[in-house]
Amino acid sequence: MPQAATQRRILIVDDNRDAADLLAQVLALHGHATDVAYDGEEGLAAVERLHPDLIFLDIGMPLMNGYQVAERIREMRHIPQPLLIAFTAWSDDEAKARVIAAGFDLHMTKPADFTVLLETVLQSPVVSL
Repeated sequence: MPQAATQRRILIVDDNRDAADLLAQVLALHGHATDVAYDGEEGLAAVERLHPDLIFLDIGMPLMNGYQVAERIREMRHIPQPLLIAFTAWSDDEAKARVIAAGFDLHMTKPADFTVLLETVLQSPVVSL
């Protein structure tokens, strides 16, 4: 099992349980601590509890979409701010503009090249307490 040079605490927020769980398992196999939330409210609670270094956040979720979750995370001034990655199938110009406006740091289109995804993780700052 590969070990990460520096372990990251990673939160995956996605209503597609299979996709979220698979990404969490693969990143865990690379030495990272992973947690999964399956909706926006659960994701916000996990951010408060875990203080992740980075978050892979789906956009197209019911009830509370990823843009709304991102905006709420950026309002949490009492926690170290994670690297926030929009991890979505939406790749049109409007979606990318909304990603920036909501406070995301990066936009990655699903399915992502795993080498690029892992390199992004390894280059991210460690912010968790």
